[in-house]
Amino acid sequence: MTRGVVKWIFAGLIGLVTFSTQAAECPAWSQERLSRESQALEEHVEYWDIAYHQEGVALIDDALYDQAVERLANWQRCLGAEPDHRPLTRVTSSRGTLEHPAAQRGLNKADDEGIRRFTSRREDLWIQPKVDGVAVTLRYVEGELVEAVSRGDGERGQDWTARARQLPAVPNRLPEPVSALLQGELYWRLQAHVQSRAPSSGARGAVAGAMAQSSPEVATLERVGLFVWGWPDGPTDMESRLAQLSALGFDSADYSYPLDDRRDAAYWRDTWFNGPLPFATDGVVIKQAERPGVRRWSSSPPEWAIAWKYPAQQALAEVRGIEFRVGRTGRVTPLVWLNPVMLEGRRISRVSLGSLDRWESLDIRPGDQVAISLAGLTIPQLSEVVWHTQERSPLTPPPPQRYHLLSCFELTPGCESQLLARLSYLGEQLGMQGIGEGTWQALMEAGVVTQLLDWLNVEPRQLREAYGIGEATAASLTEQFQAARSQPFAAWLSALGAPPGSDAARGDWNDLAGYQREQWQAVPGVGPVRADALVAFFSHPEMQRMAAQLNQAGVAGF
Repeated sequence: MTRGVVKWIFAGLIGLVTFSTQAAECPAWSQERLSRESQALEEHVEYWDIAYHQEGVALIDDALYDQAVERLANWQRCLGAEPDHRPLTRVTSSRGTLEHPAAQRGLNKADDEGIRRFTSRREDLWIQPKVDGVAVTLRYVEGELVEAVSRGDGERGQDWTARARQLPAVPNRLPEPVSALLQGELYWRLQAHVQSRAPSSGARGAVAGAMAQSSPEVATLERVGLFVWGWPDGPTDMESRLAQLSALGFDSADYSYPLDDRRDAAYWRDTWFNGPLPFATDGVVIKQAERPGVRRWSSSPPEWAIAWKYPAQQALAEVRGIEFRVGRTGRVTPLVWLNPVMLEGRRISRVSLGSLDRWESLDIRPGDQVAISLAGLTIPQLSEVVWHTQERSPLTPPPPQRYHLLSCFELTPGCESQLLARLSYLGEQLGMQGIGEGTWQALMEAGVVTQLLDWLNVEPRQLREAYGIGEATAASLTEQFQAARSQPFAAWLSALGAPPGSDAARGDWNDLAGYQREQWQAVPGVGPVRADALVAFFSHPEMQRMAAQLNQAGVAGF
């Protein structure tokens, strides 16, 4: 935000969360408010869990869900409590739940530096894609599938045995009469899916839906694939496990590679992020080839494996404040200021909503949690409100009817933003080099420029009164202001904000000021609406006053 000039901004200074995706600090709220907000978020998460696990409907993007759960855990720690969220395991069916024969273990997640530490202290490491689906444990006795359990809370999960037997990707009988506990991911089959191009595939929700439906179609069941990433009671070394899994008909070896100097973790992470795969992924998993046996396993994250997730392509951000910015033409644009988040290596601290109507429909206030993404990996955009804060700060946007194409040529209360936009645009159209919004801002604050054309007669000593403008800068500005006088008439019309079509008409200012509606409509590209706008522009008292000022300054065409 530019310095000093009073704008239509409401920052909601009380009760703003100060953490970003890089540092989970506690919100600057009272304990009472933090408790209310935490309880509300917990209810949201439970609602999402019920829809996902019982109805197979993903109400929130997977990445946003994960970030929301992390935020809930942080808030609970700030309240002095241990995070207690566990995914829903009960279902409203006769299938009930089952205890895992081997705990389904979550993974600790690391950033680039954490991965370097993990890999530097261990040998014989392997890497696999972190398939984005729903985890399952399969139990085979003498080659026959006898039990399938969803991940649940890691210790108990849903009884998926009947449904698993309907999945073509899950063999009901193995080619060899072995007894085994297999852990893996049920995923939604995709055709040459490139994660970096399509991060929101909805694949995880599609699998959850297939497992929750009472009578899914055959085509739906055929879309569910299986990637086996663990064999708790199998061979303890990776090569033997992969070889035997291949013999049993599983493709684990196709996506499991040893790490070395030539193809390290970063190589495979980049390859799987930007290359085609038959499933969605959200990172990679690095694990030691040797790992403890099944008897030593618990549902807590293991020390011998770690997850390295892809860069966030959609981030959960806290709204810090709302600014209603009036542009050059009088359009009011709400800007949402955020506690900064990182996306694709970029620090995002604000995003435009585009229109007052969209702000009103979303009802965004300070403290709300919103989803931020990059359109085309370049332009930050707010895709949705994930949940509203419990405390709703009152906001009063500027009345849009006050601002239009012919308002705010002078620095009066409420006109600061539009006049600043007019000056910035004028400088661009007249080819002023090195004079941007910051320079105009300083001149406005110093009272040197309070009208659109005040700079025409300003002296160097006056320029030096503005913040940050010394003798050399004042001399450069004076030179640019003088050069602008010699710009062609068409450039000046554009700089003053003339509607499109004025550049196609013949004559000087006096000629164009005398045009009637019918004459403007005779100009190529000018219709009835634009003709009315041109008549209003050239006949407006402020425009006529500035035309006289330019005539006195010797600007050609006036």
